[in-house]
Amino acid sequence: MEALGYFSAILIGLSLGMIGGGGSILTVPVLVYLMGTSPVLATAYSLFIVGASSLIGAGTYMRQKLVSYRTAIVFGIPSTLTVFITRKWVVPVIPDQVFAMGDFIMTKDLAIMLLFAIIMILASFSMIRSGRKSDANQAGSEEQEPDFKYLKITIDGIVVGFFTGLVGAGGGFLIIPALVLLAGLPMKLAVGTSLLIISVKSLFGFLGDLGNQPIDWMFLMIFSALAIVGIFVGGILNRRVSGTKLKVGFGYFVLVMALFVISKELLIDKI
Repeated sequence: MEALGYFSAILIGLSLGMIGGGGSILTVPVLVYLMGTSPVLATAYSLFIVGASSLIGAGTYMRQKLVSYRTAIVFGIPSTLTVFITRKWVVPVIPDQVFAMGDFIMTKDLAIMLLFAIIMILASFSMIRSGRKSDANQAGSEEQEPDFKYLKITIDGIVVGFFTGLVGAGGGFLIIPALVLLAGLPMKLAVGTSLLIISVKSLFGFLGDLGNQPIDWMFLMIFSALAIVGIFVGGILNRRVSGTKLKVGFGYFVLVMALFVISKELLIDKI
């Protein structure tokens, strides 16, 4: 199972390199179910792994001038601060037993995994729907600057930051639609900008876990290195594979993963 988990690290980087998101959707389930990591610690590890991988991917897009730095600042600052606050002060105070109803006990770990599954389902529908749309929304120069809607972008940054901190998801599946619809960025520019935002806020959010979680640095570095290999491969494949077909296919994969998480947490483990 561990060997499969390490191989999955490459797939995590692959998804980030190809579509600019989705890595964290895979990271938490892989760490929990294949590597035996607790859900709370897995969300911390996910922030570091996705953050480090995204930083490498963002560097590639920077060299191609496919990053909108102004958008990254407007969206990224409130998002990053929210991630740090959530990891530092919100997650630690969530009780180990959230509530009980008869024989059913909602633990902190169970609540995190179910919330993560719900976000996965929403993300899958978003990717399937956006992937099926025509490329009309991607028209225009890949280097065009956005027509900013400052308030909406800031609010979206805060919301994405909160969920990023809570479930350890980088939020690329939420960031990219926001950048395309609210900031008016072309798709490729949105992907590059998303990777930069994800890298900064994920790594900054991870700082909130230092002192709160027991970090196995050797494991974290090995897993992250494999994910970085995947993001390099994903960047190469991005230029050869249809982004539309890729996003739809990945959306269905995420949906299957979400249903698996729900069934395992609520059904399989209870049998």
